[in-house]
Formats: sequence, structure tokens, C-alpha cells
Amino acid sequence: MSAFDTTPHVRRRAELARRIGPAGIAIIPTAPERQRNRDSDYLYRHDSYFYYLTGFTEPQAWLVLTGDGRSRLFCLPKDLEREIWDGYRLGPADAPARLAVDEAWPVTELDAQLPALLDGRDAVWFPFATHEGLESRVDGWLGQLRSRVRYGTLCPEQQRDLCGPLDEMRLVKDPQELDTMRRAGRISAGAHIRAMQVCARMLRAGQAVHEYHLDAELLHEFRRHGSQYTAYGSIVAAGANACVLHYRADAAPVRDGELVLIDAGCELDGYASDITRTFPANGRFSGPQRTLYELVLASQHAAVAATRAGARFTDPHEATVKVLAQGMLDVGLLDRNKVGTLDDVIEKRAYFQFYMHRTGHWLGMDVHDCGAYTEPSEIGQTSVRKDALTGDTIVNRPARILRPGMVLTIEPGIYVRPAEGVPEAFHHIGIRIEDDAVVTPTGCELITRDVPVEPDAIEALMRA
Repeated sequence: MSAFDTTPHVRRRAELARRIGPAGIAIIPTAPERQRNRDSDYLYRHDSYFYYLTGFTEPQAWLVLTGDGRSRLFCLPKDLEREIWDGYRLGPADAPARLAVDEAWPVTELDAQLPALLDGRDAVWFPFATHEGLESRVDGWLGQLRSRVRYGTLCPEQQRDLCGPLDEMRLVKDPQELDTMRRAGRISAGAHIRAMQVCARMLRAGQAVHEYHLDAELLHEFRRHGSQYTAYGSIVAAGANACVLHYRADAAPVRDGELVLIDAGCELDGYASDITRTFPANGRFSGPQRTLYELVLASQHAAVAATRAGARFTDPHEATVKVLAQGMLDVGLLDRNKVGTLDDVIEKRAYFQFYMHRTGHWLGMDVHDCGAYTEPSEIGQTSVRKDALTGDTIVNRPARILRPGMVLTIEPGIYVRPAEGVPEAFHHIGIRIEDDAVVTPTGCELITRDVPVEPDAIEALMRA
């Protein structure tokens, strides 16, 4: 069996123990197995919090961490007969040496040991609202403890959400995490290149192309380079389908003269990548396609320039909106006589007809990774405003201050559905450009630019 570096997991467990305090106890289960149909399960994927602290990928496992830093793993016992069917199990005997935990027990011992482990603790920490039935299970263990108070047991007085401290820890990536994410980005970039080139080549050869053809190329490239999973369901959207934000790769034909939007990324060793590229199916942008593409690209450049340590999470979005809104006025998507000036468009959110999502999100072990989007040190500072479109009252809090090692996506877009007053030349054009950015002290590092974004470079790539 290959060597497994336990150093980051040991360090994270020590930090979490410090955060929960010497009298705290943390309970972290991994993800359950999910039935797909009858006697077939979905491909198993571990819980991110659990993996972050253990590096362990087997199902039916729990980590119990006490505030003194002692770690106990509960896992499936060795069972040579089941291993014939389901594969190798590490087992409790080998887990301490392999995972650098202090103790390991069969998972069947969990219910018997938890009440005693909870005894005398001041707070029990577990992730709220993430595991169905977990709260009830904790209540059961506490109930057993309370039933013995006449014998001197002490029940924790607090139940605390473990997502808080773990989210803060996961938000800033260490060098090893960033290296894995860079490798995931390179694999995903190669998959996008492959899909672009196959699309143009098949159309030039007179072959029928469907969205699922390009989806297959993505999957092939992900797995060929060692990725274990897709990071999310790939979006492969041809023509008007690109105006559906969460469209999934289906059977629609990819036609000569249309644009194709692919939003796809692999997961590598527990970490996600997330790339979107929009390209002409035949390798050549039409005039209206290039006009809107260059507008979206300019807005992404503005967002990238706004992404650096010390800036706010909302700064890239605001930079994007300013460029897109001005462009919508310039190309006639918005009528100045109806919507007014650039400031009016932004204040009233008139751009929302064509750009209705935020410009980014956290990225890490999950494609929409954990972490607060408000600044913890300023959370008490609030202001109230009315939403220009819905009339709803919104409480604003200061946006997160970006720090080196945070990773976020930068993904502006424009989506034009036919509507009164919208120039017909732009109908059914959907464009999004997305890259993954590591925040640095002076700016950001784009770790997914191995696949080009400039329109001339895309056309040259597709001619190759």
C-alpha cells in the first residue's frame, strides 16, 4: 500500500481541538451510502468535513475528537468475506498507524462508547443540518448520560455547530491543498480543450454532434488523468440551451453556427475544479457572438483585477456588473430611453434580465465550498435596503475580506432570451466564462487558464 501523508490531517485535528476548547468534544460522521435503485448504490463519495480531518474514504465511519486533541476513529471491521464483494477495508487494527489517530474501534461500538466519551464535557460539537438523523442520535447519547446523573455523570450543557470552526479552517487553503487544486485545474482545462477540438473536427467531417458526445470527451479526459469523479454534473449546452443556467448535458444536437457552453470540472483527491468556456461549435465566432463574448470577457478581466487580498468578496461582482451593464447599453440589449444611465441600470438592476447570478463562489473540497460570505469581524454592522426588483427588505452585512489562500471562481455571463426590444441578432446566445482564482497578496493566480479564453486563441485552438 502506498504511503499516506497524515501530516495535514493531524495538524487540522489539533487546530480543531484548540477551537472547541479543552472540555469540548466533536463528533463527525462521514457520508452515508445512497441507494440508486434496488440493490445498486450511487458511486460513493465521502463527507468533506470528515475527509478534511482524516483522509479516510471508506463509508460507515465516524471521528470523535476531544478537546485534549485525542482522536478516535470508528470504522468498519475487517471482514474477508465482504471484502470479496465490496473491496478492501482498512479495519480498526491498522487505522491508528495508517491515519495517525490515537485509537480505532469497530463502528458497532459507537453507541456503546459515546455516552462515556460525552461524560464531563461542557459542549458537544457536531455539524448541524448536514446529516439526516444526527441530531436525534446525539440526543439519544445525551439521554443515556442524563439517566445516570445520580451516579455522578455530567452532561454537556451546550450543543454547538461544528460547521462554524471547520468552515473557517477550510476557507484558507494550505500549500498542499492548492497544489492539488492546481492539478485538478490542469486536468479540467485539458478536458475543455479536447471537447472544443472534437466538436469542430466532427462538424468539419460532416458528422452529427450531440451534447452527450462532448460530455463523453470530458469524462474520458478526467479519468484518463486520474480524477476520481466529476466535481458536479457537467453542463454541456448547445445553442439556446446555454441560456438555462443549470442545464445538464443531454441529447440536443450541436449545430454549425451555434455556440456551445461547457461548465465542467473534475474532482481530484477530494478537491474540485470549476471551469466554464463558451465556444463556436464550428470554430468561428459570428459577429454578434463575438460582440457579446468580448463583452463578457472584458467583465471577467475587470473582476480579476478586483480580486486580491484586502478586497471584499463582492468587489469582483461589482466590477463585472459595471462592465456588463455599460456593454448592454452600448450594444442595444438595454434601451437607454427606458432604463436611463449606467448608474440607473445598476441601481435598478435592469441588467438582471441578461445577467442574473453572482460572479463567483468559494471553491475547495466542494464545488460550492463552505465559508461565510460576510466578514466575521464586522458581522454586527448592518444596513437595510429594498430590493429594486422584488421590493423585499434585505439586510446587508459587510462582505468578506479576501485573504491569501482563499479560492473563488470568477464567472461572469450573459444570457439573451427572445423578448420585446431585444435585438434579434442576439437571441438565444448564452455565454459564461469561468476560472478558478487563488487570492494572493497583490492579486490572484488563475489556475485554470491552460484552456484559452481570448476569442482568437479559441478559434486557433479549434483549427488545430
